[in-house]
Amino acid sequence: NHLSFFSGFGPFRQYLVNSSWEAVKELSKRGLGDNIDLRIVQLPVVYQKAKEQVCKIWTTLQPLLTVHVGLASSATALIILEQCGKNKGYQERDACGFHPEGACCVLDGPEKIESTINMKTLWKNISVEGIDIALSRDAGRYICDYTYYTSLYYGNGRAAFIHVPPLSESVTAEFLGKALQTIILAMLEQCGEQRE
Repeated sequence: NHLSFFSGFGPFRQYLVNSSWEAVKELSKRGLGDNIDLRIVQLPVVYQKAKEQVCKIWTTLQPLLTVHVGLASSATALIILEQCGKNKGYQERDACGFHPEGACCVLDGPEKIESTINMKTLWKNISVEGIDIALSRDAGRYICDYTYYTSLYYGNGRAAFIHVPPLSESVTAEFLGKALQTIILAMLEQCGEQRE
């Protein structure tokens, strides 16, 4: 059984219900087939705490893949596949009013780290009815990007980040859970191909 780990985020700013966590919970209900042991965790919108939890996932569980899901408040009906995490430029304060030391994720870490998942290939080969999927190389220099970089760093690139839109009448948690399931099954397929 391969272990895969998923995280969503807790409430922040005006979003009392964070669509990323709702989508991850929904995904967990649906599952990813018999040979994937799926575990989920909600990360706080706090740099240090999110980092500690991500480190713990990689050091204790060593999953095949860790997928982080975050809320992109600017996206209305768009799911965004993030290819890489950036190390520097974290000036924005988190829910506790802090930003990271040196405004970076890992002192002396590489400038950016790419996911071993090829998001472009994924993006070309996948479609989810009722929503557009976009490709991005900039996860936004906030908790999302910070978490992604940290996870790529400790997981040797075996991490992925997906931005989902806020919940709305057309974009329900159930809809997002189903979309995530489609996307992540394709990611796991890619992981399998890479191992062979």
